[in-house]
Amino acid sequence: MRTQEATENCNSNLRHDWSLNEVKELLEKPLMDLLWMAQTVHRTNNPGYHVQLASLLSVKTGGCEEDCSYCPQSIHNSSDLSGQPNLEVNSVLRQAKAAKEAGADRFCMGWAWREVRDGKQFEEMLTMVKGVKGLGMEACVTAGMVTQNQAKRLAKAGLTAYNHNLDTSPEKYGEIITTRTYQERLETLERVRAAGINVCCGGIIGMGESISDRASLLQVLASLEPHPESVPINSLVAVEGTPLEDMSAIDPLEMIRMVATARILMPKSKIRLSAGREQLGREAQILCLQAGANSIFYGDKLLTTGNPDVDTDRELLAQAGVNIRIDYEE
Repeated sequence: MRTQEATENCNSNLRHDWSLNEVKELLEKPLMDLLWMAQTVHRTNNPGYHVQLASLLSVKTGGCEEDCSYCPQSIHNSSDLSGQPNLEVNSVLRQAKAAKEAGADRFCMGWAWREVRDGKQFEEMLTMVKGVKGLGMEACVTAGMVTQNQAKRLAKAGLTAYNHNLDTSPEKYGEIITTRTYQERLETLERVRAAGINVCCGGIIGMGESISDRASLLQVLASLEPHPESVPINSLVAVEGTPLEDMSAIDPLEMIRMVATARILMPKSKIRLSAGREQLGREAQILCLQAGANSIFYGDKLLTTGNPDVDTDRELLAQAGVNIRIDYEE
């Protein structure tokens, strides 16, 4: 079994050749053994237990052409949140400034699009990216598929990272989304990487997937070379009006296992606790931080779903003895 040996050597040798069986074996390890392995990797690569705070804002909400089964912003779901006005540049930059003042150093902006289209809204996106960087913050965008030229223009504007999640395993994917292929998602990641932009890519658990599906998702992420700089781990927030509205909440220990395994596979990536964190509870969040999470989304909303408020997060981090990392300064 190579997982123990690989964990011991991961500080010097990042791997991109994890087999599906190896990943699945990690996910199914006795929890105490898994946590010990993950914490060993985490302490080596994140001395001092620093956590980056990221804030996420929905710039264009609802009306998305994709049919993602989990999403309240899809026109295919009765939960569609379209009809809300797009945020203007000055409004976005005011909220970015407020996020920085509250302690965030990464500002993520979301557009509910299938793909980025050239025109006025894309020009405004570029202006927002420049404005966020001008505040001395990392700038991240999630807006669907991009062309190579669009990715180059975003890089020129100073974009730090582009988020484009794989969501689930290649095997499960067709049950969750039919309007965009897995290969199209991977090609978007390739364009982002080719433009010199950091990759932010993760997935969601709690959508009825198997342990093998979770292992397969992590195996795909860990096979990317280089690894994504940022790996958001989400748990499903079941929203009324979506096909997954009746899904039960996951056991928090399942999230801890995902975080720990992701940390072992991708030692130097930021593992981000994302959607569904509010349902985890304090103790599970602290275990996630111990197991390898070194970033959280910060603020009372993630696009359209709830999130713990700023004061609650500050208290949690203080009680856990976790330090806030500032990665970017102007």
